[in-house]
Amino acid sequence: MPYHWHRHGGMRMKKKVAPALAVILLIVVVVGIGFLTRLIQKYTPSSEVMDSQEYFGLDSDDEAAIVVGSEIISYKGKLIGDVAYVDYQAVKETLNDYFYWDSDNNTMLYTMPTDVVQIPAGASSYTTDGKTQDLTYNIVLIDGSKTYIALDFVKQYTAISYEVFQEPNRIVINNEWGDVTVASIRKKGKVRTLGGIKSPILREVEKNEVVRILEPMEDWTKILTQDGYIGYIKNDRLVKEHTETLTTDFTAPEYTSIVKDYKINLVWHQTTSMDANYNIIYDIASVKKVNTISPTWFSIASNDGTLDSLALADYVDTAHDNDMEVWPLVDNFSENIDFAQVMNTTSARNKIENQLIAAAIEYSFDGINVDFENISEDAADGYVQFVRELSVMCRKNGIALSVDVPVPMDFTAHYNRKALGEVCDYVIIMGYDEHYAGSEEAGSVASLSFEEEGIQNTLTDVPAAKIISGIPFYTRLWCTTTNADGTTTVTSDALGMNDAQQVLENNQAESTWDETTQQNYAQFEGEDGALYQIWLEDTKSLTKKLELIKNYNLAGVAEWKLGLEDDSVWDLIAKYISS
Repeated sequence: MPYHWHRHGGMRMKKKVAPALAVILLIVVVVGIGFLTRLIQKYTPSSEVMDSQEYFGLDSDDEAAIVVGSEIISYKGKLIGDVAYVDYQAVKETLNDYFYWDSDNNTMLYTMPTDVVQIPAGASSYTTDGKTQDLTYNIVLIDGSKTYIALDFVKQYTAISYEVFQEPNRIVINNEWGDVTVASIRKKGKVRTLGGIKSPILREVEKNEVVRILEPMEDWTKILTQDGYIGYIKNDRLVKEHTETLTTDFTAPEYTSIVKDYKINLVWHQTTSMDANYNIIYDIASVKKVNTISPTWFSIASNDGTLDSLALADYVDTAHDNDMEVWPLVDNFSENIDFAQVMNTTSARNKIENQLIAAAIEYSFDGINVDFENISEDAADGYVQFVRELSVMCRKNGIALSVDVPVPMDFTAHYNRKALGEVCDYVIIMGYDEHYAGSEEAGSVASLSFEEEGIQNTLTDVPAAKIISGIPFYTRLWCTTTNADGTTTVTSDALGMNDAQQVLENNQAESTWDETTQQNYAQFEGEDGALYQIWLEDTKSLTKKLELIKNYNLAGVAEWKLGLEDDSVWDLIAKYISS
């Protein structure tokens, strides 16, 4: 009995183990299948093809995508018959910003060195330098709120080449010339949206197709196909990588400039009345080696472009008799004008230009100085167009054109110094007002670092031979008052060089050299208990500023303003200008 009992018990144990092993085996199989499935999924390339309309951002069949260089831009174009049209803003921002759309008159303007080409919307001809050119297509189209320019017309004035492709519609523009890296396709492959086999397919490339290399990576390379697709392909599909030089036979127009064979030494002469003009002989009595004077004669008086003028022939004659060229200043300081409206209205711009040139001819001006300040972004395009148009007239009449610009800051980038430097003879940096009347804290009007950084940043857009460094003959006396609630109030008064020194004498205050600003600094407590601070402009601080002109080989110096200087500065400036 015991034997049989043991045998039957063992049989029962075997019967229990078998199902358990089966379950375990099943689990192993399932896990294995799952792992194998995931492994297969991981290494199996996606066959998803991205919709081309979606890839190029096209919402309708009448749109055409625009590829510029190695970027698909957000603006769109149109294909009408065999003519490609591109959104005006796309042309302006990416191809050629000399185009300007006059929305009031539905006319496209293009500024050449000696002419402004005008093309009304819908026109198939245009006139330049007195010659009419007839084309087989409309140059400018308006579709709702959008304005388009025929790309063939843009190409006449711009270093570009382009091709048109369909299904979907796209215009592929090249504006990048010089060396590029290209490669051939070794065997048929897929271009994907991102560098990975799971990324959607953009299109297939064929053997021997040539693509441009944009960004090589470890396993994938970002490429540009000739028909405008920008995507990624596996490195093993690329062969024969080499450098190719892209050339153009386009010849850019030459915007010639007046270049003096001497350093400019310009002083601004603030004249607020006709009677003040007659004081010139006294105002310049102590001046030495100033070769250019800029009287503040013109101001925009109304939105139609009418100018107030203080021009006087006797003043010009006196200046010329003292070996000074006369570059009268025009400003936008009147509170009675909407400056953006003036600049964005072609008739108003032209009226200002015509008045200035007429006065220059009548009074024998040698130049014109444009001092438009606090320009808002909505006035910027019109302002640059104004300067370009005025440059055409100045160029034709041998009149030097200069513009005054603030020290470059992020919030003044819209001044477009590069564009100004291309068409103007001189760009004057107003290297002052680092701290100004409305500043919330006391500080230097023009520290050396402020001045030097302004020069360095302007040099990125304007050649040194066209840059004049504007320096101040004034400073500010700052008054900081502590209020009953513990807050402070900061005010200031502008002082000329001699008046500033007189303030120190009157208050028995001594100045010490400030290494940070490279200026003499003084402070004292007033009888009212307020803290007074001043950063002086004197021969020592001006020497530092004048050395920058020599160090950076600039075109010269400009001083604001005549009458605020100590007589000793003229010998100092003459030393640096002469050298």
